Amino acid sequence: MTKPTYTKTTESDSYYNNLEQMSVEELLLNMNKEDKSVPLAIEKAIPQIEALVSAIVPKMEEGGRLFYMGAGTSGRLGIVDASECPPTYGIEHGKVIGLIAGGDDAIRKAVEFAEDDEKQGWEDLKAHNINDKDVVIGIAASGSTPYVVEALKACNQNNIITGCITCNAGSPVALTAKFPIEIVVGPEFVTGSTRMKAGTAQKLALNMISTSVMIKLGRVKGNKMIDMQLSNNKLIDRGSLILAKNLDIEYNLAKDLLTKHGSVRKAMNEYKK
Repeated sequence: MTKPTYTKTTESDSYYNNLEQMSVEELLLNMNKEDKSVPLAIEKAIPQIEALVSAIVPKMEEGGRLFYMGAGTSGRLGIVDASECPPTYGIEHGKVIGLIAGGDDAIRKAVEFAEDDEKQGWEDLKAHNINDKDVVIGIAASGSTPYVVEALKACNQNNIITGCITCNAGSPVALTAKFPIEIVVGPEFVTGSTRMKAGTAQKLALNMISTSVMIKLGRVKGNKMIDMQLSNNKLIDRGSLILAKNLDIEYNLAKDLLTKHGSVRKAMNEYKK
């Protein structure tokens, strides 16, 4: 077997041993100790995150879409972030899309060898009529997932902006993506269990990317989610409070306005006329 030309720190031996002999308190304290290192690793990658966000915003302003794609935990994290954008920011469904190796079945249950398919990633993108207005972010803790790497290569050949989130430096996915994000978190508490620190790093990076993009697209006013979908009583209450504070009116009037117009933004604009 050919050895990789880069160091997979996510696969390196854990700093801890004899885990089964630790007390529950020791396990939790040591896991927490490792988790504390993740935000510091992300801080080092902020210039890379900034570059990718700055590339995404104008594409989405032109009507483009944002795609996340990955396998296993990485793919699931992308789907979670994509699925939360419409209710949180009121953006249309299909503007932020999460794809996972193995398809929807892989969201809940691992699909054997799906991540090793070098052709399926591009096929999955083509099924969504991918084009050069879109941006594709590959998510791969190891940075070597064939499903992701080969799809990004195809995107590059078709003038589609590519980014990635990986937790190993100098990996194939980082060398392929035009806007790589490398968050080197080091060995996992349980050797190779990248759903831990690497997964946390990927989740935080995805939060930063989608939130920054939505703010720059005008989906936030001040610090409030004025385009959120009013899909439950908690959000109706939150929307009413936003209106009451911003318009300096009573809560009941704010709730009536929200019910009438269906969104915080519309209610705010109509009241000001």
